[in-house]
Amino acid sequence: MPDLSHPAVAVALPGTGSDAHFAARAFGTACAAMDLPLHAVDPDPQRVIASYQAALDAAARSGPVLIAGISLGAAVAVDWAARHPDSVFGVVAALPAWTGADTTGCPAALSAAATAAQLRADGIDAMIDRMRASSPAWLAEALTRSWRSQWPQLPAALEETAAYAWPEAEFLTTVTVPVSVVGAIDDPVHPFAVAEQWAELIPHGELHRITLDELGADPAILGERGIRALFARRIATP
Repeated sequence: MPDLSHPAVAVALPGTGSDAHFAARAFGTACAAMDLPLHAVDPDPQRVIASYQAALDAAARSGPVLIAGISLGAAVAVDWAARHPDSVFGVVAALPAWTGADTTGCPAALSAAATAAQLRADGIDAMIDRMRASSPAWLAEALTRSWRSQWPQLPAALEETAAYAWPEAEFLTTVTVPVSVVGAIDDPVHPFAVAEQWAELIPHGELHRITLDELGADPAILGERGIRALFARRIATP
């Protein structure tokens, strides 16, 4: 059996429309404190899911991987971990948005599809103006940067992620690695009830609570809550 007592590398997977810069802010501080190399993945907007999976495949060649995913990244993380348990130290699943392949009621998927349609109709400048007018300053700054970096392929990337089939409840019960689920109690796009469900269904799942104000003040709270908890649990395990 492989030695999973310490990860060789951490791989951070951003959420829909986000980028490596935000993922690094979320998890870089905690990784540095653990002397753990971090690879924050910039999604390929022409093949978002495949680019995440390829990054995990590559990282696993160097040893056990700690996967830290946000929203869509959390879904890809638990899917890959379930299929490669001997290559995974643990998972941080931050802000999961949905459970199940039918996403007709998923706020994150609906938002991604609507944003893609508006981008195609009105262009990126008009869409960024609307987004900035209705978003907290920290989120507006993060999305302005990531959206411009993925333009003009951004609408296709959003459409791909909007169609992504989230893990079914039964599938979550097959995730055998430790998982820190981090949910925001006041996030309408990533309902806290989903985080609660994931933590309950995943055999070694553990729930951590944050607020959107805490996330906006310092995204590193995702790593502080999730990554540190994974290390504590691995140390406590005989």
